[in-house]
Amino acid sequence: MKINTALILCAGFGKRLDPLTLEIPKPLLKLKNVTMLETCVNTIIKLGINKIFINTFYLGKQISAFIKEKNFSADIQVIDDGKEILNTGGGILNLMQQSMDNDYLVFNPDTVWSEKYIDEIGKMQNFYFSQKLNNILLTTNKALSFDKNLKGDFRLRNNLLKKSINKNFIYIGCQILSRDLFKDYKIKNFPISKIWENLLKIDRLNGFESLNKFYHLTNLETFRKLKDF
Repeated sequence: MKINTALILCAGFGKRLDPLTLEIPKPLLKLKNVTMLETCVNTIIKLGINKIFINTFYLGKQISAFIKEKNFSADIQVIDDGKEILNTGGGILNLMQQSMDNDYLVFNPDTVWSEKYIDEIGKMQNFYFSQKLNNILLTTNKALSFDKNLKGDFRLRNNLLKKSINKNFIYIGCQILSRDLFKDYKIKNFPISKIWENLLKIDRLNGFESLNKFYHLTNLETFRKLKDF
């Protein structure tokens, strides 16, 4: 089994990157003259996925125009959140309504994706299906983060994520989610962390360890460091 559809979350305001994001949405910021969104899309295509949905809200017309201009080989649809931003959870659910698939790869475009992740994401996908899971998050030890100010989100042990004192693992912006997780939710503003928290309570939030160095557009300072890296 394999995943056929990916979702990219591009609706956010990117306030931690002001003033750069006052006129340009964060996914269209460039490193080495390539936008974050293009790097993310190309990684998805190299995974063998040809159907992509992107949600937008803030400066969404720029993202739509960019996708149209680039003419990627994948079938990409840009879906606006509507009158109000839907946050990560509501945004994912809204995108899921555009497809009949049950399982989705979900990406944040503010991670610097590359071919180094292809093998790991493929293995995570295989683990997801072999264990008959409904969720799994790609994580890395915070020691591998370029931004040393990032704090850990979880403890990872035996592919289970937990909240504890020793939270050494960071969610790095790629997860696989089943449509079934959203059956009790409506399309409105809510964070995906709400579903994560419910899964944590029953020891059902799954994680997969990435061993790659983690580069992420955390804030303006980190972005400037990455530009010079």
